[in-house]
Order: sequence, then structure tokens, then C-alpha cells
Amino acid sequence: MGEIEDAIARADREAFTRQPPKTLKGQVGYLLKQMGSAKAVAQELGVTADSVNRYRRGARKHPSADVAAKINDAVRQRWQPMVRKRRQRQAAATTGITVETRARFGYTAPVGTTDDGRFRRLTVHLPPAYAQRLFDARNTSASDQEMRQIIAEGFKEIYFQDGGGRAAGLSDVTLNDIDYLDLDY
Repeated sequence: MGEIEDAIARADREAFTRQPPKTLKGQVGYLLKQMGSAKAVAQELGVTADSVNRYRRGARKHPSADVAAKINDAVRQRWQPMVRKRRQRQAAATTGITVETRARFGYTAPVGTTDDGRFRRLTVHLPPAYAQRLFDARNTSASDQEMRQIIAEGFKEIYFQDGGGRAAGLSDVTLNDIDYLDLDY
């Protein structure tokens, strides 16, 4: 998973209106209800169907760390899909998306100006069109680099060019060496 994909997943988790089940028994029960059978859950987690049934009954209470992480991830991935979709639709239609990052920004600029990349800490609210492009890219399994480029284009238009009011000759903003990136919508 790339940095942008991770940031979108974190933003999705923040959208939860109720917290997902915390106990092992509750998580496995939820997965069984969602996926229909112990065999399907076992296949997703990489364990046997008997192990899944033991977790459900409470006969086995302490899975290995990697299996526990897989269970937690599987639950969070499926938890409240309608809430996440509604928030994404709203961001893509009206509210947009806020990107907070500390990264190295480089750009191509006219002769006589500096185009040396440097670290900047930016918090920029991108319009709904960029949110839609980012979600579409994620849904089509775009690479992390392609999603970075969408964010870089948004930063170019909104931050560097201030909606067309300055830096008219600026082209090709790049987003590299990300220290952190957080999304909110």
C-alpha cells in the first residue's frame, strides 16, 4: 500500500460513526456475517476454517500477531461501507478534500526563477474535482505515483498559482520525499 492509499484509508476510518468490534470473538463474528462462511473467512485470513470457528466460540483466544492484524484489517475494511461511500460522494460533489503534508516539492519554472525542490509543510483544501479524481484513481487501482500527481496538480493550481492569480508560468509540480501525508474529507 502506498502513502496516498494509507492516507485515504485513515480518512475512511475517521468517518466511522460507530467503532468496529474490539474483541476477537466479535470481530470474527462480524466477518462471518459479512463473508457468509468460516471457509471464506479462513481463506481471507490465511488460517483454517477450524481456527475461525475456535475464535468464534472463544475456544482460542490469542491468535498470532500477524493473524490478529489480518482480522483487524479485514473488519476495518468492511466496516460501515455506506458511511465511507457517503462521505466520499460528498467530498467529490461539494466539500472537497483537505491535504496536509510535509514533503519535498519541486517544479518547472520560467528562466530566471528557482526550481530547486525544497521541503514544505502545507495544508491545502482542494476542490471537489480533485477529490473525485483521487477517489476514481484509487478505485481503478492507480499507482501511488499517479495519485501523488493528482495531489501535486491540485497544489499547483490552488497553492502555487493561487487559482490563476500568480506564478502563471509554473508547470509540472512534483511531490517527493513525503514525511507525512494526511487527508480529511
